[in-house]
Amino acid sequence: MAAGKGNKKRSAAHRDAEAKTAAAKSSSTGDEFPTAMGSIDVSSESEYASDADSDSDLIEGSEQNFEDVLKAMAADQGFEVGGSSSGEDDEEEGEEGSDGEESDIHSSDIDGASSEGEEADSEDAEGSDSDGEGDGGLLRRTGSRSTDGQATAVDSDSDGAASDTSQINDDDMRKLTIRDFGADLASWKAYRQTLPQIDAGYASDSSTEDTPNTIGNVPIAWYEDYPHIGYTVDGQRVMRPATGDELDKFLENMDNPDVFRTARDEANQRDVTVSAEEIDIIRRIQGGDIPDAAYDAYAPTVEWFTSQTMKTPVTGAPLTKRGFVPSKWEHKRVMQIVRAIRSGAITAPPARDQQQQPRLYDVWEHAEAEPGERRGRPRMVAPRLALPTHEESYHPPEEYLPTAEQRAEWEATDAEDRRRAFLPQDFGALRNVPGYERFVDERFGRCLDLYLAPRMLRKKSALNADELMPRLPDPRDLRPFPAAEALAYVGHSGRVRSISVDPTGLWLLSGSDDGSVRLWEVVTGRCARVWTLGGTVHAVAWCPNADVCVFAAAVGSRVVVVVPPELCDGQRRTVSEDLVRAGFASAAAEDAAAADDSLPVSWDVPPTAEQTAGVHVSIAMHRTVKALAWHRRGDYLATLTAEEGGGAVLMHQLSKHKSQRPFRSLKGAVQSIRFHPTRPWFLVATQRYVRIYNLMQQALVKTLQPGVKWISSVDVHPQGDNVVVGSYDKKLSWFDLDLSVKPYRSIRYHRQAIRQVCFSRKFPLFATASDDGSIQVYHGMVYQDLNQNPLIVPLKILRGHEIRNSLGVLDCVFHPIQPWLLSSGADGTIRLWT
Repeated sequence: MAAGKGNKKRSAAHRDAEAKTAAAKSSSTGDEFPTAMGSIDVSSESEYASDADSDSDLIEGSEQNFEDVLKAMAADQGFEVGGSSSGEDDEEEGEEGSDGEESDIHSSDIDGASSEGEEADSEDAEGSDSDGEGDGGLLRRTGSRSTDGQATAVDSDSDGAASDTSQINDDDMRKLTIRDFGADLASWKAYRQTLPQIDAGYASDSSTEDTPNTIGNVPIAWYEDYPHIGYTVDGQRVMRPATGDELDKFLENMDNPDVFRTARDEANQRDVTVSAEEIDIIRRIQGGDIPDAAYDAYAPTVEWFTSQTMKTPVTGAPLTKRGFVPSKWEHKRVMQIVRAIRSGAITAPPARDQQQQPRLYDVWEHAEAEPGERRGRPRMVAPRLALPTHEESYHPPEEYLPTAEQRAEWEATDAEDRRRAFLPQDFGALRNVPGYERFVDERFGRCLDLYLAPRMLRKKSALNADELMPRLPDPRDLRPFPAAEALAYVGHSGRVRSISVDPTGLWLLSGSDDGSVRLWEVVTGRCARVWTLGGTVHAVAWCPNADVCVFAAAVGSRVVVVVPPELCDGQRRTVSEDLVRAGFASAAAEDAAAADDSLPVSWDVPPTAEQTAGVHVSIAMHRTVKALAWHRRGDYLATLTAEEGGGAVLMHQLSKHKSQRPFRSLKGAVQSIRFHPTRPWFLVATQRYVRIYNLMQQALVKTLQPGVKWISSVDVHPQGDNVVVGSYDKKLSWFDLDLSVKPYRSIRYHRQAIRQVCFSRKFPLFATASDDGSIQVYHGMVYQDLNQNPLIVPLKILRGHEIRNSLGVLDCVFHPIQPWLLSSGADGTIRLWT
């Protein structure tokens, strides 16, 4: 408060001095008012503002009202301060001042400059003048003045007559200040209320910008069904502006020269025109330049602190004589050392014998240490102490407290034989716990152990468990693949041992132990035809040639070749029947029988009942046929019988009714046979090996060694470079024929024997069927790049077949066109997985 009063006295004295100076100047020039009367001095205004800010509490404490502030302003600008008005007027004006009228005073009004673009109503000015009539006006003008050379005058005589504003134009109304109203304070207040607030410019702070819509970061589409588009700061609704149709917008854009500089403000639903300065700023920001165009990036450096080194000495005292004369004490010290050397008190150290010292070499002198590695002997970390238990607690549970017998037994035991060196005690509170009497002994014993006992540094493996797992892609990224059961084919009364899909993908064949072969429609599951052949059907296989409609079925010890008449049109049926029956008319069959009488094969014409059902050829053998395999051209059929030796595998040419035995002898019992899809190779899987033969050269190509005990099935990749082998000991082996005869990857996921393996001819998929009742689907991608290994990813485990007599899924095959899988099991059902 004292500082505030001092500032007030100083500012008052300063204003009196300035007022006298201004009066002297005005009297010398003949003017009634000081120079630049239309605007208040900036220094005076700033001083007054600072004084008002510092003395705000002083003014409130002395209960000064708004009129006192105006009096001070008028005295500062050279006005004559009139007498006070009547008590009633004083009371009313005091109430106005206390109600916050002084908040209406704006800095722009004190400066005498109002906002451009706003017009003052002359009638309001006249009304405000008339309201201020009275003999006791607060401010009285001593004269009149003209503004910009025009005859604009505001008369403020003591009689309070209304001012004549007929000669005041709009420009003069914008420039009216408190000087122009004189003693008419009410008119000044009314005029102040008509003036708008100052519109902040572009360079002002963002807090002063006009933001009528305050909904925030909310989509304007939420207000499409309402007449308003948001709310102001005061909570008032911001009404939606009127908008025209597309034609009105087009016409408005044609007439608007600034259409290319107009942007849409979605928050306020209005168009905003971007100025040239803003466009320049936007271009500079997009170009990565400084937004301010007046900024000089290459302005000369201003050295706020000099870079010149001061060469003057620290002190200006003259040098003493001692700086030029040798020191007497240094001379005495040197002579003392010389006498000691002459007398032998100081001798040179003996020279070291370099030959007797061992020469040591640091092998790792030039080696760089790894980050975090310490050169030299590694630091041995002391073993950690055991964590305290309930026995060390100052308030242990009751079951940890010793009984009288246990305490007596512990005291009778030697100190070396005791399990622990103390007995648990209950102190009730931590502040009652005394010092541990054996603390120093135990700590000393631990230090001796660490010092004397030998220790070994164990290196922990830095491997992470996640790094040991193979990095495989997500199965969801490897779609499509069969994932769920879509359809079940029910009709067989026995085990369904074999299934096969025709090349078109529309029909499915199934052979069962009930002696029947059924033809199913794949999409609907409808059984279209049933052939009862009178024996267990071990295998069925469609001919891969799409030009003919022929399939073969192994029934007991014979193979029947069937042309289903329901599936063939006229031309395909004719071609298929000619292919099957052509061998009866040729002499090749008779010549073959005469040449090799020991071959136990007979090509017969089936009975009439079977011919009516579509069976055209019957190949009789002396042993049970277990498997069938077609050549990719559809003319050769390989059969596998339950016989050991070379007679187990036979090849039959369908067009000539000719059979031959390709192998004179085979080692072991043959389990599965396959034709290679691209080369003249033939795969024969015995119990432990898979042998690949070249039929053209009649030579063995290679022997694959899966490393299993009993092979069950084998299949070849459509590209011909990879082979999968399934075994009865639950193992799956993947071979790359270009790499090695050992398996590239061995997988063991099934819990029971694997019955069948198969590849998809169109998609990178393969599957395995097992006796555990599940089918496992894998992603097997083979790349053309020889430097990249095949990608094998487990995808899905399909479960749905029931286990009967320890047998689960017996056969599986992929659809030739779609990523579907069909399976058959011992429960007599066939299931479609999609």
